[in-house]
Amino acid sequence: MEITVQHAEELRLTAEEFELIKQKLGRTPNFTELCIFSAMWSEHCSYKNSIKWLKTLPREGGRMLVAAGEENAGLMDMGDGYGVVFKIESHNHPSAIEPFQGAATGVGGIQRDIFTMGARPIASLNSLRFGNLKDKKTQRLMAGIVHGIGHYGNCFGVPTVAGEVYFEDCYHTNPLVNAMSVGIVDTKRTVSATAEGKGNPIFFVGSATGKDGIGGASFASANITEESTEELPAVQVGDPFQEKKLLEACLEVLQTDAVVGMQDMGAAGIICSTAEMSAKGGVGMHIDLEKVPTRQKNMKAWELLLSESQERMLLVAHKGKENQVLEVFEKWDLPCSEIGYVTDDGQLRFYMNGQLEAEVPAEELVLGGGAPQYDRAYSRPAYLDKVEAFDQNTVADLTDNAAIKVAAENLIQLPNIANKRWVTVQYDSMVGTANTQTNAPSDAAVVLAKGTGKALAVTTDCNSRYVYADPFVGAEIAVAEAARNIICSGGEPIGVTNCLNFGNPYNPEVYYQFVKAVQGMGEACRKFNTPVTGGNVSFYNQNPTGPVYPTPTIGMVGILDDINNKMSLDYKKAGDAIYLIGESKDDIGSSEYLHKLHKVEHSRVPAFDLEEEYNIQQLIAELIKAGQISSAHDISEGGLMITLLEKGFNRNLGFDVRNQTQVRQDAFWFGEAQSRVVVSVPADGASAFESGLKAKGAAFSKLGTVTSGELVVDGINWGTITAWKDKYDTAIENLIAEN
Repeated sequence: MEITVQHAEELRLTAEEFELIKQKLGRTPNFTELCIFSAMWSEHCSYKNSIKWLKTLPREGGRMLVAAGEENAGLMDMGDGYGVVFKIESHNHPSAIEPFQGAATGVGGIQRDIFTMGARPIASLNSLRFGNLKDKKTQRLMAGIVHGIGHYGNCFGVPTVAGEVYFEDCYHTNPLVNAMSVGIVDTKRTVSATAEGKGNPIFFVGSATGKDGIGGASFASANITEESTEELPAVQVGDPFQEKKLLEACLEVLQTDAVVGMQDMGAAGIICSTAEMSAKGGVGMHIDLEKVPTRQKNMKAWELLLSESQERMLLVAHKGKENQVLEVFEKWDLPCSEIGYVTDDGQLRFYMNGQLEAEVPAEELVLGGGAPQYDRAYSRPAYLDKVEAFDQNTVADLTDNAAIKVAAENLIQLPNIANKRWVTVQYDSMVGTANTQTNAPSDAAVVLAKGTGKALAVTTDCNSRYVYADPFVGAEIAVAEAARNIICSGGEPIGVTNCLNFGNPYNPEVYYQFVKAVQGMGEACRKFNTPVTGGNVSFYNQNPTGPVYPTPTIGMVGILDDINNKMSLDYKKAGDAIYLIGESKDDIGSSEYLHKLHKVEHSRVPAFDLEEEYNIQQLIAELIKAGQISSAHDISEGGLMITLLEKGFNRNLGFDVRNQTQVRQDAFWFGEAQSRVVVSVPADGASAFESGLKAKGAAFSKLGTVTSGELVVDGINWGTITAWKDKYDTAIENLIAEN
């Protein structure tokens, strides 16, 4: 068959890329080779439309032990010979088409990124975005996605400890499913995703290969359309029990010193792992594809190369130590087949029953090598004119206590604010007994790193409506909130992994959002000394009316050298004083109050100043270490009132508070201006606390006191905390039941 540009375009390559392939090979590729380039040069694998800007992020320094993107996941120093390995990735498109398996395999894939480096996963997190919860399609997607995450994570045996769930109309067709995993490793026992050593044997280990997931990387690099359901074979099928065995076998084989390098077969399957490991080591490979274990007969070479069947690894061993590898995987009853060997000429040669099916240079396939890199045009989105034109004075302020109470009742039941227990009860959060959150919730999840004497604070954060209103500042806020959550939990933020979810990069207005968000993220990460260790970019997230909100999800990890420094968010006892650290602002921009209750789509990003934020965080860290506060909870969605309520739910304690400012009532209670934290202080320590803050010149105000359960606002009784908690807890299931 003569390969033409039409074949290339059918495989989502451009005519220019087809010519570039011919130039690199010095000939026209055959069909298998064209499939290889299609997968490896997809946006999902090559980052061809994003790498220019990703390189501007802070990617070195701090506690980093490997450079960003150098390995399957980030590795940072915990001290005392231990490292923390973490990464976040998207599985948006597969989850939109087949919610259960799409989400489940997203969880499985991110866990493999962790243990392929020799680390044992100890915590899972996620960030989920859905459409309007009143919509039946949204309910179906959410049910399948949450079930998939819970099924895989629960069976695999790693606790899901934190995450976030948002509902906005723009995610109706294209939900976002971002999965994060965190693991612990002895830094002397890490393994690299590198092939080296001419003649060293190459092993395929793990589950047999099938036709599921073929073309998944290319599928993830295109818009979701009504016809996307026809591409269902692009969705992988996972087996968490098989992955659990693979985890144990991989960690055991790494104890033998037989392993040179190892990489999981994620996006683009065998071709991706062989190409990336070879390019990294400056070597080539000879692969006999008929030796790959399969679960379907008569698979063609291109199908074997591009299949994204789950629970598989590529392993390069030291020659002469093959039996050590085979014995471990035989013990765990896992397929383990020697499928080739390392060469020294940089060429990947794939054979089927002795016949050469494809020959391509590894370096020309990969990111940072021969894969194309584009500099896309971008332009300021027209809708930002509406954002800048918004005047909050056109929205009538709340004039009396009754109106404030009604607004608070409505806000506490909004899906973005209400208790997400409908989701979280489906996750095993306690397996492994390291999660400290059950009785003492904090802004970030705090997980014991057993054997190290330390703990990790982990979180995922992004308010995409803020990023929509101002991509630069909104992304800054995403980083700042993640750091604030870790600080308020008693941790020290050390590093970031990101999942950048945007629309079509060929749309100049979408690309503007991407560029500005990356710039804002970089600015904030430099300020907080949290370098970006890696992550992924997910473009082409669209619904029929346009792109989703720009959603640069931040996964952040912090260290607690002493678990006794952990700070929870809840009030501790009646009589304690309640303080606001930071300043109330006359600002309702992009708040849930303005957007959901007043139906304002375009408004300015909440007030934010990076220097002010940094100083507030440093102050909170000092107060925690000095033992001066009993609780800390930052102000985010829903504003001050929601923060006050959330602080009372865990112990059924209420509050008696007053507004003593001159700002608008709605801005004081429900505005989402940043850089604010609500703390509680024992009554006998309040005087010294205030004196200390005044000496520092810190902005603060006393709001009131903790009560035994009654809510009193500006002198008027609002009932009991338990009644408000019931509204908060049952809102989502009631909304589903009603629709």
